[in-house]
Amino acid sequence: MREPELRRSASAIEMLLDPQADSAIRAEWDALAARGMSSLAAHTSASNRPHITLVARVDLSPLDPDALDGIRSFPITLGAPLLFGSGDRRVLARSIAPSPELMGVRETILAAVGTGDDAPHTAPGEWMPHVALARRLRVADLAEALDLIGGEIHAHAHAVRHWDPVAGQITTLAELRQP
Repeated sequence: MREPELRRSASAIEMLLDPQADSAIRAEWDALAARGMSSLAAHTSASNRPHITLVARVDLSPLDPDALDGIRSFPITLGAPLLFGSGDRRVLARSIAPSPELMGVRETILAAVGTGDDAPHTAPGEWMPHVALARRLRVADLAEALDLIGGEIHAHAHAVRHWDPVAGQITTLAELRQP
């Protein structure tokens, strides 16, 4: 008898936002939750912070923190809402303008970790930078949810971290220096 294959979780390298932007996104999570809608506010793990996933894969090579030396904080604009997925439940997220600085950091990280079996939403040519607000929002709740999301959020890149869900570890790879 064949043993069932273990489901392995992807680890990720993520960009964190400055404290003010983090608070603004959490306020949107809270507003969705207060109306009884799907929201990342319900996920209370220490790993749950507003972030931009730069790369995610099951066998993510360790990143040498020296690869991020010299990267400075840069502006990030969180814009219009996006929906991902299909069916009656979707991921609701805020779009991120793909600035040259953000694209440069992503390319630096991809070069440092090498090629691999990226999660579809972070694969080269498929990646769309975003910050998630809800993972299973009912499409029927979309109009009400959109009323709870404010205008653009002007943020700054704050840090880069590695999240390993198997080990349950969060490792800060770089605190980005202010210009």
